[in-house]
Amino acid sequence: MKITFLGTGTSTGVPQMGCTCAVCTSDDPHDRRLRTSALIESDGGKRILIDCGPDFRQQMLSLNFKPVDAVLITHEHYDHVGGLDDLRPLSVFGYVDVYAEDFCATHLEERIPYCFAEHKYPGVPQIRLHRIRPNEEFRIGDAGILPLRVMHGRLPILGFRIGPIAYITDMKTLPPDQLPLLQGIGTLVVNGLRHTPHHTHQTIAEALELSEKLGRPRTYLVHMGHSAGLHRDSRQYLPPHAALAYDGLCVTC
Repeated sequence: MKITFLGTGTSTGVPQMGCTCAVCTSDDPHDRRLRTSALIESDGGKRILIDCGPDFRQQMLSLNFKPVDAVLITHEHYDHVGGLDDLRPLSVFGYVDVYAEDFCATHLEERIPYCFAEHKYPGVPQIRLHRIRPNEEFRIGDAGILPLRVMHGRLPILGFRIGPIAYITDMKTLPPDQLPLLQGIGTLVVNGLRHTPHHTHQTIAEALELSEKLGRPRTYLVHMGHSAGLHRDSRQYLPPHAALAYDGLCVTC
């Protein structure tokens, strides 16, 4: 199984418009972070996109143009769903299957109703929307997908376990009953917004605490803002099993 990090930044992206901090003016490509999203490829060749934000078109231009077998949506915030209209070109392969829990799916139908109309005008993305529930596993070909309940402040959203990979973004807290569902993973992808506390996102230290609870799997931090600091400085404070992910990083799990 392989994961490609399409984007690793928070909702504003990095560089942030108007900012002249060391990260936003860095010429290191590791410090340029599009909105967070990832593409997972199963051993059987299934391609699974997690979130489809406003940078989706840009993120996909450098990859091979092939079908996406599933789009998993963590939650309805714009930086995670703003690129759904850009699924249009993929419709040449047939319907694109999008998976979201009921609350999120209803929001998508309200925000882009033309994608779900009975009589669509030509050229709209051909989206087939599936409603899923936390803790109820489903399959995309050879890949078993377990949606997990995580809390984005007070907003319940989804994380996903796909075989040996756990993918969690925008989390502040993890309900205790979800922790056992993550045991035995080999790779943890988890949000670490910055070093100082935030009311709806984990800090980098809080992300590392979760990794410790899970036995220190290989851990990649995502959904980082500019205040997460320079990529090159991260080795000074991260343990050996953890790293800041960066856009374009490809990892075999």
